[in-house]
Amino acid sequence: MLTKLEQAKLEWGGSSHIIDNWLNDRQTVLVGYCELAGLPPYNKDEQTLPSPEKVQEFCQVLVDYLSTGHFEIYDQVVSKCESHGKASVTLAKELYPKISDTTDTALAFNDKYAEAELDEHAASFDLDLSQLGQIMEQRFALEDQLLETLHSKHVTA
Repeated sequence: MLTKLEQAKLEWGGSSHIIDNWLNDRQTVLVGYCELAGLPPYNKDEQTLPSPEKVQEFCQVLVDYLSTGHFEIYDQVVSKCESHGKASVTLAKELYPKISDTTDTALAFNDKYAEAELDEHAASFDLDLSQLGQIMEQRFALEDQLLETLHSKHVTA
């Protein structure tokens, strides 16, 4: 996922504040995810659960990312797409429900882990985190389609 993010930054970065901010927020989520999962370069020597503070911090970043997307970015992208024709609007409106579906899974993760003691859910944490990673990867691919549409129309913000 981090490699795809770097590719996205190379392809679309610098062309719009909307895109740059969105990609920076995505990077914050991905780094937090990698830290929780113990993925390189954040490998843990021991197989232990992350601290409750780390999980809460990640959940806050995740919810912030989701909220920014739904309540700020998507509206701006759809608005920009509207000025570039029906094909762009159709794509944006087609992708939005699919992106919304990924939100439900991410919010379920947040609801389960943001305020809970990890010991209560220790047996399911790794599986839930893995499923969240898969869902977020799908979401990022969908968002990238929006970014491509926005970028291809040479939108600047």
